[in-house]
Amino acid sequence: MMRFLVLLTLTALISMTGQVFDFRFSKVWADEAADCTKGTGDTKIRGCSAIIQSGRLFGKPISKKNLAVVYRNRGKAYYRKRRYKSAITDFGKAIGLNLKYANTYIDRGNAYDDNGQFKRAIADYNKAIRLDPISVSAYFNRGVAYNKARDYGSAIADFNQALKLNPKFVNAYILRGKAYNKQGRFKLSITDYSRAIKLNPKSVNAYYNRGAAYYKKRNYDRAIADFSQALKLNPKYVSAYIDRGNAYDDNGQFKRAIADYSRAISVNPKSVGAYFNRGIAYNKKRDYENAIADYSRAIIFNPRYASAYGNRGQAYEKIGLRNEAIADFRKAVKLRPGDKVGTKGLKRLGVTP
Repeated sequence: MMRFLVLLTLTALISMTGQVFDFRFSKVWADEAADCTKGTGDTKIRGCSAIIQSGRLFGKPISKKNLAVVYRNRGKAYYRKRRYKSAITDFGKAIGLNLKYANTYIDRGNAYDDNGQFKRAIADYNKAIRLDPISVSAYFNRGVAYNKARDYGSAIADFNQALKLNPKFVNAYILRGKAYNKQGRFKLSITDYSRAIKLNPKSVNAYYNRGAAYYKKRNYDRAIADFSQALKLNPKYVSAYIDRGNAYDDNGQFKRAIADYSRAISVNPKSVGAYFNRGIAYNKKRDYENAIADYSRAIIFNPRYASAYGNRGQAYEKIGLRNEAIADFRKAVKLRPGDKVGTKGLKRLGVTP
């Protein structure tokens, strides 16, 4: 996820102690401070933890304000390791001790957001905005959380504010475009992606998302052009291969669609979507055996994929394998009660679920 992160340096931490660092202090104390501020990953966590446990910085009792900085630094290390609960705890301690600054609330909001706790994330971004009403990162990250919570109107309002404060914020255009897209306002979303591309002609995400918007408008040629540009910039972009394949498929270009799904599989041999969609393309070409093979691969990687069972059942039916078709239709209905393909297939074959 696109985030703004604010870092604290060794110099900042030392200056907060009110003294100049002197290597006459114990090397252990110096190493702990350096690890806590300049270290990364487990090294940073160990350095900060040592200071927290001892309650001392450079051999002297640590102040609440400096201890808050240490907790925040460790929280950032936990966050980068995706240990969100630990990060939330440390950011909370930093706030409780003395760091009631906008950036600390943003940090905890980011951890809540990535932990799926969108309401709490939004509450922290609200606090950050009250403390710093011109914080671009607070508005942007709150917009991200609103997007995830499917409150697209509020997300758009926040991205508007972020762009008012920073009119060249490429990611804000992209995410506002995605929010417009979710609302079905494809023209506005395309306009935002185009603005992002103008600001950054190498933005893979902007080309990819604009292609997706064109696809939803059934403008397959433009969708293909944008997916192609995204792939030119990132030749291993599996989703772009799949979506360009979908555009080719819906445009009746089945061979090209199959080629793109195959490319996606070569990059990611476990791509359920690539196998499933290639199966659909083979089915349209009446190549039912290859369709069955691809649906079967999709099922191997996702045994609860109702649509794959339903589609494979249709392919079995086409080649006269009645019992196999019935078994797949029943499985589709079992996994997803009321599944249309499974229900219609069973009715067509004169059997009950």
